Amino acid sequence: MHQFIAYIKFILSATNQHGVHSPFIYNFVTKCLYDKTKYSDYGLINNYRRLLKSSDKILQVIDRGEGSKSLNSKRRKVRRMVNISSSSKKEAQLLYRLSQYFNINTILELGTSLGVGTYAFALSNKHTRVTSIEGCKKTSEFTQSKLNILGIENIAFQIGAFFEAIPNLSQPSYDCIYFDGHHNKVATIEYFEMLLPKANNNSVFIFDDIYWSKGMTEAWQHIKNHESVRVTVDCFHLGFVFFRKEQAKEHFKIRL
Repeated sequence: MHQFIAYIKFILSATNQHGVHSPFIYNFVTKCLYDKTKYSDYGLINNYRRLLKSSDKILQVIDRGEGSKSLNSKRRKVRRMVNISSSSKKEAQLLYRLSQYFNINTILELGTSLGVGTYAFALSNKHTRVTSIEGCKKTSEFTQSKLNILGIENIAFQIGAFFEAIPNLSQPSYDCIYFDGHHNKVATIEYFEMLLPKANNNSVFIFDDIYWSKGMTEAWQHIKNHESVRVTVDCFHLGFVFFRKEQAKEHFKIRL
């Protein structure tokens, strides 16, 4: 019910590029979010999703976060996980475009899952280095095996709890950090604050499922209000955070 009410409110208050007066965000919306180019790599991403959907593999999943609203069993079929707990085709293509648009070099992903978003990031630029952390060993190992077959070499996989892995990250800063795991208010805020020192002036933080629950929406509001945050773009399923000190503090809701 929370998601339904939140979506109605979002639709009533969201806009498109015509309601944006910031040149930086206007360009982001028109040249990235609304980019209709049919990139050839989209076909590779779609093929990977089809490969996962054809899998008969059953994984023994360990949920370190809030878990799934639709998958209650710990034994989960990969073909069902693709549709429920993995990046959709639309989201994966958006992640691909974002990495290309900002010419991102370093990406940190919290929550590998089946690697659809990870794959999209890795394909976007050959020089991009992706670090992806997954709490479930079986899920991470399965995803690594599939992406290794595809010859992807610019992803570093880590297995473990986020709060244990984050302090040991050696990269001084990341151009992009994608928060796609542990959909919990307290945990989301904690990881955000732990990773703030890893942000540079041009970094973008991406938060998945910001209206997944009342708690996640409260976490999103906390992040928007944080003194380090300058600009946010709320696209309902995804929230984008920018730290550009030269920008006035503004918040946008953009329909996709």
